[in-house]
Amino acid sequence: MVALDATTLFYLLDPEAKAPTDLATGQPVTRAKDRVEYLVGRLEKDREKIIVPTPALSELLVRAGTAGPKYLDILNKSAAFKIADFDQRAAIEVAATIRASIDAGDKRSGSPSPWAKIKFDRQIIAIAKVAGASTIYSDDGDIARLSQQTGISVVRIQDLPLPPEDPQLPLF
Repeated sequence: MVALDATTLFYLLDPEAKAPTDLATGQPVTRAKDRVEYLVGRLEKDREKIIVPTPALSELLVRAGTAGPKYLDILNKSAAFKIADFDQRAAIEVAATIRASIDAGDKRSGSPSPWAKIKFDRQIIAIAKVAGASTIYSDDGDIARLSQQTGISVVRIQDLPLPPEDPQLPLF
C-alpha cells in the first residue's frame, strides 16, 4: 500500500500542471505527468492500493478550483484509489508524534514551516501509516522530513522513472 500527497496527485489529474523543480538541477522535472501516470499505471497493474489521505485531498481540491468535482469523480470511480480519513487511530498517531517531538525539544522537527502546516502534514503521514502505507509519493519537503520519524519512505516526482520508450519507431 502506498499514499499519494496532493503534490503528486495534481500532476496525475491536471493536464496543465507546471512541473515541480528538480532539487538536483534547479530545472523543471522533465515529463512530470508521464512519470506520475507511469507510477499509477504500475501500481494499478500490481493491484497495489493507493491511499489518498483526506488532508491531501483537501489540498488537491483547493488547487483544483472548478475541476474539483471531476477530480473527485475520477478518484472515487477508480478501484486503485482509496480516500482515507483522519480517524481516531490517526489522531493517536499524530499525538504520539507531536509529543515525541516536544519531548525532544523541537515540536517542528527541524521544519521552518508554520506550525499549522506541520500539523496538517503530520495528519497526512499518520493516515498513511495507520493505513499501512510503506511509501508516500510527495514533493513536499516537510512530508519528507517528518516521515523520517515513521519509517515511511518518501519518493519525489524527480525520482520516479520515466515510462519505457516504445521500441517501435514510426515508419514515416
